[in-house]
Amino acid sequence: MDREIVSTPFGAGTWRVARPCGKHRAAYHNPVKLIPALLFYGIALALVTGCETKSSNPAVMSNPVPATSLANTASNPPADTVTRTDAEWRRLLSPEQYHVLREAGTERPNGPAYEEFKKQGAGTYVCGGCGAELFSSAHKFDSHCGWPSFYDPANAKNVRTREDRAFGMTRVEVLCARCGGHLGHLFKGEGFPTPTDQRYCINGVALKFVPKPPTEKKP
Repeated sequence: MDREIVSTPFGAGTWRVARPCGKHRAAYHNPVKLIPALLFYGIALALVTGCETKSSNPAVMSNPVPATSLANTASNPPADTVTRTDAEWRRLLSPEQYHVLREAGTERPNGPAYEEFKKQGAGTYVCGGCGAELFSSAHKFDSHCGWPSFYDPANAKNVRTREDRAFGMTRVEVLCARCGGHLGHLFKGEGFPTPTDQRYCINGVALKFVPKPPTEKKP
Protein backbone atom coordinates (compact mmCIF):
# COMPACT_ATOMS: atom_id res chain seq x y z
CA MET A 1 0.00 0.00 0.00
CA ASP A 2 1.39 3.39 -0.99
CA ARG A 3 1.73 6.06 1.73
CA GLU A 4 2.52 9.73 1.73
CA ILE A 5 4.02 11.81 4.56
CA VAL A 6 1.91 14.72 5.87
CA SER A 7 2.19 17.10 8.81
CA THR A 8 -0.53 17.26 11.45
CA PRO A 9 -0.63 19.47 14.58
CA PHE A 10 -0.49 17.61 17.92
CA GLY A 11 0.13 19.09 21.34
CA ALA A 12 2.81 21.74 21.33
CA GLY A 13 4.46 20.73 18.03
CA THR A 14 3.95 19.21 14.58
CA TRP A 15 4.03 15.45 14.17
CA ARG A 16 5.00 13.71 10.90
CA VAL A 17 2.71 10.77 10.24
CA ALA A 18 2.09 8.43 7.32
CA ARG A 19 -1.39 8.20 5.85
CA PRO A 20 -2.64 5.81 3.15
CA CYS A 21 -3.10 6.91 -0.44
CA GLY A 22 -5.77 6.15 -2.99
CA LYS A 23 -8.62 3.86 -2.03
CA HIS A 24 -7.35 3.58 1.57
CA ARG A 25 -7.53 7.34 2.19
CA ALA A 26 -11.26 7.26 3.04
CA ALA A 27 -10.58 5.02 6.03
CA TYR A 28 -7.93 7.45 7.29
CA HIS A 29 -10.40 10.31 7.39
CA ASN A 30 -12.74 8.35 9.67
CA PRO A 31 -12.28 10.12 13.05
CA VAL A 32 -13.41 7.08 15.03
CA LYS A 33 -10.45 5.08 13.79
CA LEU A 34 -8.07 7.83 14.94
CA ILE A 35 -9.13 7.62 18.61
CA PRO A 36 -6.80 4.74 19.64
CA ALA A 37 -3.77 6.45 18.12
CA LEU A 38 -4.60 9.81 19.72
CA LEU A 39 -5.08 8.17 23.11
CA PHE A 40 -1.76 6.39 22.82
CA TYR A 41 0.15 9.55 21.94
CA GLY A 42 -1.66 11.53 24.65
CA ILE A 43 -0.77 9.04 27.37
CA ALA A 44 2.84 8.86 26.21
CA LEU A 45 3.14 12.65 26.19
CA ALA A 46 1.66 12.92 29.68
CA LEU A 47 4.10 10.37 31.07
CA VAL A 48 7.10 12.10 29.56
CA THR A 49 6.15 15.60 30.70
CA GLY A 50 5.24 14.31 34.16
CA CYS A 51 8.65 12.69 34.65
CA GLU A 52 10.42 15.81 33.45
CA THR A 53 8.53 17.94 35.98
CA LYS A 54 9.47 15.70 38.89
CA SER A 55 13.10 15.39 37.94
CA SER A 56 13.50 19.14 37.41
CA ASN A 57 12.11 19.95 40.88
CA PRO A 58 14.35 18.33 43.52
CA ALA A 59 12.51 20.10 46.35
CA VAL A 60 9.61 17.72 45.87
CA MET A 61 11.85 14.80 46.81
CA SER A 62 13.57 16.47 49.77
CA ASN A 63 12.83 15.34 53.34
CA PRO A 64 12.35 17.77 56.25
CA VAL A 65 15.24 18.02 58.68
CA PRO A 66 14.38 16.16 61.92
CA ALA A 67 14.33 18.26 65.06
CA THR A 68 17.02 16.14 66.72
CA SER A 69 19.58 17.21 64.11
CA LEU A 70 19.24 20.93 64.78
CA ALA A 71 22.02 22.77 66.55
CA ASN A 72 21.99 23.27 70.30
CA THR A 73 21.21 26.90 71.05
CA ALA A 74 22.72 26.90 74.55
CA SER A 75 25.70 29.26 74.32
CA ASN A 76 27.81 27.32 76.84
CA PRO A 77 26.36 23.84 77.36
CA PRO A 78 27.25 22.28 80.73
CA ALA A 79 30.23 19.96 80.83
CA ASP A 80 28.67 17.62 83.40
CA THR A 81 25.94 16.19 81.17
CA VAL A 82 23.79 13.41 82.58
CA THR A 83 23.25 10.20 80.63
CA ARG A 84 21.07 7.39 81.90
CA THR A 85 19.46 4.31 80.43
CA ASP A 86 15.74 4.18 79.83
CA ALA A 87 15.35 1.73 82.69
CA GLU A 88 17.16 4.12 85.05
CA TRP A 89 14.93 7.03 84.03
CA ARG A 90 11.82 4.95 84.61
CA ARG A 91 13.05 4.04 88.07
CA LEU A 92 13.97 7.61 89.05
CA LEU A 93 10.93 9.45 87.65
CA SER A 94 7.21 9.17 88.28
CA PRO A 95 5.13 7.97 85.29
CA GLU A 96 4.00 11.53 84.55
CA GLN A 97 7.52 12.93 84.85
CA TYR A 98 8.84 10.22 82.55
CA HIS A 99 6.13 10.95 79.98
CA VAL A 100 6.99 14.66 79.92
CA LEU A 101 10.77 14.64 80.34
CA ARG A 102 11.68 11.54 78.33
CA GLU A 103 8.78 11.24 75.87
CA ALA A 104 8.19 14.96 75.22
CA GLY A 105 4.68 14.71 76.61
CA THR A 106 2.51 17.52 77.97
CA GLU A 107 0.72 17.61 81.30
CA ARG A 108 -2.89 18.74 81.33
CA PRO A 109 -3.42 22.49 81.85
CA ASN A 110 -4.38 23.86 85.27
CA GLY A 111 -3.28 20.62 86.90
CA PRO A 112 -2.00 20.08 90.47
CA ALA A 113 1.57 21.08 89.54
CA TYR A 114 0.37 24.40 88.12
CA GLU A 115 -1.80 25.14 91.17
CA GLU A 116 1.22 24.47 93.38
CA PHE A 117 3.38 26.66 91.18
CA LYS A 118 1.10 29.65 91.72
CA LYS A 119 1.44 29.31 95.50
CA GLN A 120 5.25 29.04 95.57
CA GLY A 121 7.24 32.05 96.71
CA ALA A 122 10.85 33.05 96.18
CA GLY A 123 13.17 30.29 95.06
CA THR A 124 14.74 28.41 92.17
CA TYR A 125 13.28 25.88 89.75
CA VAL A 126 15.57 22.99 88.86
CA CYS A 127 15.16 20.13 86.40
CA GLY A 128 13.03 17.32 87.78
CA GLY A 129 15.32 14.81 86.10
CA CYS A 130 18.85 15.94 86.96
CA GLY A 131 18.58 18.93 89.31
CA ALA A 132 20.14 21.50 86.97
CA GLU A 133 19.19 25.11 87.73
CA LEU A 134 16.75 26.31 85.08
CA PHE A 135 14.46 29.15 86.16
CA SER A 136 13.97 31.60 89.00
CA SER A 137 10.83 32.80 90.72
CA ALA A 138 12.02 36.33 89.88
CA HIS A 139 11.24 35.63 86.19
CA LYS A 140 7.91 33.87 86.52
CA PHE A 141 4.59 35.50 85.61
CA ASP A 142 0.95 34.54 85.25
CA SER A 143 0.14 34.12 81.56
CA HIS A 144 -3.23 32.47 82.30
CA CYS A 145 -2.32 29.61 79.96
CA GLY A 146 -2.57 26.81 82.53
CA TRP A 147 1.16 26.03 82.69
CA PRO A 148 4.09 27.66 84.55
CA SER A 149 5.47 30.62 82.60
CA PHE A 150 8.83 32.39 82.74
CA TYR A 151 10.10 35.26 80.62
CA ASP A 152 13.77 34.27 80.93
CA PRO A 153 15.85 31.33 82.20
CA ALA A 154 17.83 31.77 85.40
CA ASN A 155 20.86 29.91 84.05
CA ALA A 156 21.01 30.12 80.25
CA LYS A 157 23.71 27.45 79.85
CA ASN A 158 21.36 24.83 81.31
CA VAL A 159 18.49 25.63 78.92
CA ARG A 160 18.60 24.89 75.22
CA THR A 161 16.07 25.16 72.42
CA ARG A 162 15.52 23.45 69.09
CA GLU A 163 12.92 23.46 66.35
CA ASP A 164 9.96 21.18 66.94
CA ARG A 165 7.90 20.11 63.88
CA ALA A 166 5.57 17.67 65.63
CA PHE A 167 1.82 17.66 64.96
CA GLY A 168 2.15 19.51 61.66
CA MET A 169 3.32 22.81 63.18
CA THR A 170 6.63 24.53 63.82
CA ARG A 171 7.42 25.49 67.41
CA VAL A 172 10.49 26.05 69.59
CA GLU A 173 11.07 23.24 72.06
CA VAL A 174 12.76 23.93 75.41
CA LEU A 175 15.01 21.25 76.90
CA CYS A 176 17.35 20.78 79.82
CA ALA A 177 20.85 21.05 78.37
CA ARG A 178 22.26 18.81 81.08
CA CYS A 179 20.09 15.70 80.68
CA GLY A 180 18.14 16.43 77.48
CA GLY A 181 14.78 16.32 79.24
CA HIS A 182 11.81 17.95 77.52
CA LEU A 183 10.57 20.98 79.47
CA GLY A 184 8.05 22.74 77.24
CA HIS A 185 8.04 25.36 74.47
CA LEU A 186 9.14 28.94 73.92
CA PHE A 187 6.79 31.56 72.44
CA LYS A 188 7.75 35.08 71.40
CA GLY A 189 5.96 38.28 70.52
CA GLU A 190 2.70 37.52 72.33
CA GLY A 191 2.49 41.01 73.83
CA PHE A 192 2.95 40.16 77.51
CA PRO A 193 4.21 43.12 79.59
CA THR A 194 7.55 41.48 80.41
CA PRO A 195 11.11 42.69 79.74
CA THR A 196 11.64 40.10 76.97
CA ASP A 197 8.14 39.62 75.48
CA GLN A 198 8.73 35.90 75.42
CA ARG A 199 7.12 33.03 77.31
CA TYR A 200 8.82 29.85 78.39
CA CYS A 201 5.76 27.62 78.74
CA ILE A 202 7.01 24.82 80.99
CA ASN A 203 5.43 21.63 82.32
CA GLY A 204 5.16 21.81 86.09
CA VAL A 205 6.09 18.16 86.62
CA ALA A 206 9.36 18.75 84.76
CA LEU A 207 10.44 21.19 87.48
CA LYS A 208 11.40 20.90 91.13
CA PHE A 209 11.05 23.96 93.33
CA VAL A 210 13.85 24.83 95.75
CA PRO A 211 12.70 27.54 98.18
CA LYS A 212 15.02 30.42 98.90
CA PRO A 213 16.61 30.03 102.32
CA PRO A 214 15.24 32.48 104.85
CA THR A 215 17.42 35.47 105.48
CA GLU A 216 19.11 35.28 108.84
CA LYS A 217 18.44 38.27 111.01
CA LYS A 218 21.46 40.03 112.32
CA PRO A 219 21.66 40.10 116.13
